[in-house]
Amino acid sequence: MDILRRNNVTVSGREGAPVIMLAHGFGCDQNMWRLVVPALVEEYRVVRFDYVGSGRSDLTAWNEERYASLEGYARDVVEICDELDLQDVAFVGHSVSAMIGVLAAAAAPSRFSSLVMIGPSPCYIDGEGYRGGFSADDIDELLDSLESNYLGWSGAMAPVIMGNPDRPELGEELTESFCATDPDIARVFARTTFLTDSREDLAKVTVPTLVLDCTQDVIAPREVGAYVHSAIPGSSLVTLDATGHCPQLSAPEATATEILAFVRALR
Repeated sequence: MDILRRNNVTVSGREGAPVIMLAHGFGCDQNMWRLVVPALVEEYRVVRFDYVGSGRSDLTAWNEERYASLEGYARDVVEICDELDLQDVAFVGHSVSAMIGVLAAAAAPSRFSSLVMIGPSPCYIDGEGYRGGFSADDIDELLDSLESNYLGWSGAMAPVIMGNPDRPELGEELTESFCATDPDIARVFARTTFLTDSREDLAKVTVPTLVLDCTQDVIAPREVGAYVHSAIPGSSLVTLDATGHCPQLSAPEATATEILAFVRALR
C-alpha cells in the first residue's frame, strides 16, 4: 500500500530541517493548518496528512474495525513516520489528535521528540473529581443527533465548536469541512472521539509536552487543559488569547508563535 497516497501526505519546508508533524481533529483535514504553516516552514520541515476517511485520503483504505479506536489512527501516524523515516518529530495534535499523538509516541518512541497538544481532552464525559465538559447524557444526545442527521448536526454544531460568532466565516469553513466527511465514517470517528477515555495514557508520556488551550472552548474547557497538564510529568501549559476550539484558524499567529517557542527551546 502507498502510505503517502493513502493519507494524502504533504511535506514542505527546508530539506533536512527538524520535523514538525501537524495532525488534524475530527471532521477536519490538513487544510486546517494552512494559516500556521508559513511561519513554521521557515525553520522546519512540515509534514501534514489526512487521516484515512478524512480530506483527500484514500477512502477505500477505511476500515471500521481499525478506526473504531484511537489506536487505529495512531497506526496511521506511525506508518507515515516509518515510510518517510522521520526522526525526532515534534508532533502537533489538535483536539482528538492530541491523544492520538500520545498513543503514537508510546508505540514508536524513537520517532518522536516532543508533543504539542492543542485543545486536548482525554475524556469528554464528566466523572467523579473530573470535569470533561459533558454529561453522559449530553454525549448520547450529541451522537444520536449526529447519526440521525449528520448534515443538520454539522450546520448547528460547527459554529458552536468554532466560537467567534463575530467572525461567521470561521464557523462556515468548519461546517463545510464537517459536511465534506462521509456520514458513516464521521459516525465511527465521532464515537471513537467522544467515548474514549484516555486519562490513564497521560502518565505514560515521556517526551517534553506543551498543552495549549484557549480562554473559552466549549469542547475542551480550561479545566481539561489544566488536568492534562497536571497528568503529564514536566509538561507546560499555555492559554492562548483566543476563543473557540480551533485556534489554528481563529488565532494562527499566536498558535504558531507558541509552537515555535516550544520547539526552538528544545533544540
